Amino acid sequence: MILIGMFDSPFVRRVAVAMELHGVSFEHRDWSVGRDFDHIREYSPLGRVPVLVLDDGEALTESAVILDWLDGQAAEGTSLLPPHGAQRRQALKLVGYATGAVEKALLQVMERVFRPAEKSHQPWLDRCHLQMRGALQVLDDACVEAGDADWLVGERIGLADITLACFCTYVRDAVPFDLDAFPALSARVARYEALPVLQKYYVPFDAPVPGAAAPAKD
Repeated sequence: MILIGMFDSPFVRRVAVAMELHGVSFEHRDWSVGRDFDHIREYSPLGRVPVLVLDDGEALTESAVILDWLDGQAAEGTSLLPPHGAQRRQALKLVGYATGAVEKALLQVMERVFRPAEKSHQPWLDRCHLQMRGALQVLDDACVEAGDADWLVGERIGLADITLACFCTYVRDAVPFDLDAFPALSARVARYEALPVLQKYYVPFDAPVPGAAAPAKD
């Protein structure tokens, strides 16, 4: 299989981590949505990452779609999302808030990098920041509730944990935003980021060059 996209994208990174946890090997194409836009569009007309090219040549786009496919291939009891019930709802809730936070972070980054300062609309930026903080507060509350438990949902690392780490690290590095404003969240992210599988696919955020294509959301 071929995974397309740079690991400083939180969406590409969480797919790579999930594939590692599933024991699925892949070839990596370190392509940028700016520099390599036309190459990416050969596999996905959207020109967004991640793209996972399967062994038969089918290309899957959107990290949520790829992750769903990976879980569908997993052996019973090894999926990263609980199959049903309250634990599944809790995991999806946390994934949803982490996704909301990173999407609002991306909008702030795009505004800073691509829009001329004289055209920046501060009330809109303030709204994005408020929404991001609101999502992070929910995640912090969940971390407080989890206490010393190794994982947020269940007895093994799951999609909620992976997404929390990848997305909140992007918020910290790219906005940038000091996660210490949310102590329980900050501590859990730091613990997750110390795991070898998270370290393996960590690449420091590299701000896009103004005038290049805007960063892909997913």
